Amino acid sequence: SRDLCMESHFEYGTRAGWPRIRALLSAYGVSATLNANGRAVALSPWLAREAAADGHEVAAHGWRWERHAGMGETEERDTIARAVAAIRDATGRAPVGWHTRSATSVNTRRLLLDQGGFLYDSNAYNDDLPYLVPGRGDRPHVVLPYAFDTNDMRFQRGGGFVFGDDFARYCIDAFDRLYAEGGNAPRMLSVGLHLRIIGRPGRIGGLERFLAHAAAREGTWFARRDAIAAHWLREAAGFEGSDAAEGCA
Repeated sequence: SRDLCMESHFEYGTRAGWPRIRALLSAYGVSATLNANGRAVALSPWLAREAAADGHEVAAHGWRWERHAGMGETEERDTIARAVAAIRDATGRAPVGWHTRSATSVNTRRLLLDQGGFLYDSNAYNDDLPYLVPGRGDRPHVVLPYAFDTNDMRFQRGGGFVFGDDFARYCIDAFDRLYAEGGNAPRMLSVGLHLRIIGRPGRIGGLERFLAHAAAREGTWFARRDAIAAHWLREAAGFEGSDAAEGCA
């Protein structure tokens, strides 16, 4: 049965959170990646179209917000295909990135490669940097790890964030450390946002303070995840000749 209360919480992100976040990203010239459930895109295709029009990437976040662990292979294959189709129908372009909500199955990455068109997935939390795994043919597949600490989900109960400044201070500390280390080696910071969470009026200022801080540092690159993956293939792996990589840069 439907949970209308929970639906209302999520609807806040679409109705009120997205306009605030969209305006802030535009003000700072930030190109971001939106991880989108296929079913959500099918219900609100206008949001995906607005994001694409603003220069953001729309990546696949599953068909529904669900775990893939325990899914049968046929069901998971169909789930991936439905998510891809919904995003392609809304934006005119199939997603090249994938991020499963919670646990993947043992088949997920192979099924993404079978589907074709995927440059990277973010189904890992084990590094600060992208890395390569075997792909199809002569092109490796990029694993672009995600992070739950520099993430507005920590405003949820037990997460430790209360005020917008909690988010800003933590993300700024992470940025400053990685920026200092970046003088000698590549560094990447993933900042996770959710429309219904950071889009609240009492929290959005934390995101703005972080963006202002990072933007003031010379050489900061606010990058879509597909652009990071394409860059990693070209520079870190010395890989060339990928149509997908060239199309994402």
